[in-house]
Parts: sequence; structure tokens; C-alpha cells
Amino acid sequence: MEQKEYIESYLKDASEIISKLDRQQILNASAKIKEIRSRNGRLFILGVGGSAANASHAVNDFRKIAEIEAYAPLDNVSELTARTNDDGWHSVFVNWLKVSKLTSKDGILVFSVGGGDVEKNISANLVHAIDHAKKVGATVIGVVGWKGGHTKNVADACVVVPLVNKDTVTPHTESFQEVIWHLIVSSPDLKTNEMKWESIK
Repeated sequence: MEQKEYIESYLKDASEIISKLDRQQILNASAKIKEIRSRNGRLFILGVGGSAANASHAVNDFRKIAEIEAYAPLDNVSELTARTNDDGWHSVFVNWLKVSKLTSKDGILVFSVGGGDVEKNISANLVHAIDHAKKVGATVIGVVGWKGGHTKNVADACVVVPLVNKDTVTPHTESFQEVIWHLIVSSPDLKTNEMKWESIK
């Protein structure tokens, strides 16, 4: 496929994804985050790879725009590498959440391309963190791709980025994680503070 054709195909797929997004699940995710804020809970945002970068960005937005106490474990590189080295990659998130004393007031927001898979041992670190959150009664929210994985199966609200093209599942999923959290954090239900460029008259 030539570059011009690829561009057309990629953008066509993105348009199709937008048309297929489950609006009700976006509404559900937004409502769950609003509930967390209303009970003065904290929001822990988890992801690996590109989703980890999205988690860091989202923390900024939820704190600054929506005034929600939010954290991304991967922002602390020293702790991340120490836990990976000493305890193993599979437990980095769950142990971080335990030290943070995750409770039923809090929530976790999972960004993942596949959502985790117990049987295939894919993204086990996310699976263990999700299971711990469920155990303590914390809210679990996901924005994931593929078939949704473990996140979709157990989450209180989960937006699955529709699978339109297997060849671009990762870039489209990670891109739409951004679209969805920006939609939620800037919505009338959650936005507390005006954003810089929107405030300029």
C-alpha cells in the first residue's frame, strides 16, 4: 500500500471508530469518575507503553481541569524500577496501590490496548492491580481496545475502542484513549476550571 492510500485508510478507520464508540459506556465512565470526586476519592491511572504516557497526561488534566486527586504510578521512575528489579514487573502496580492504601473511595482508570488476559499472561501487572481494586471495593474504569480483555470483564465502566483494523489496533486504541479522556475531563459534569486557550476571549 502506498503512503497516500495508507493515510486515507487510517483516517477512514478512525472515522469508523468514532461512529461505533459506545456513547453509553463513555457516559458511564464519566459518571463513575464524578462519583469518585464527590466522595473525595483518588484516581489512579494505569497503563504501559504508549498508554503509560497517556496516563501521565491524563493525571495532569484530571487534577488541573476537574480538580480530582489523581496519580500515575509510572511517573515515579525510581520506585517503578526498584519494584521491577526486586519484585518483578507483574506486581509493580498492585504493590504500589497497596502502599497507597487504595480504598473503596478510590478508583483506578486503566488504559490498555488489550485490557489484560489472565490465561495468556498478557499485561499481568494490570490484571493484578484490577483484581486488588475489586477486592477492596474501589471503582474500576477502563479505556481499552481489542476485545476488552480482563478490564472489560470486571470493570464498573469500560469503553472499548472498536476493532476496525487489526493492523492498526495499537495506534488507534492509544489515540482514542486520549480522545475519550479529553472528552470526559472537559465535559460539563466534570470540568471545574477553564482551560487556558478556551479562556482567551
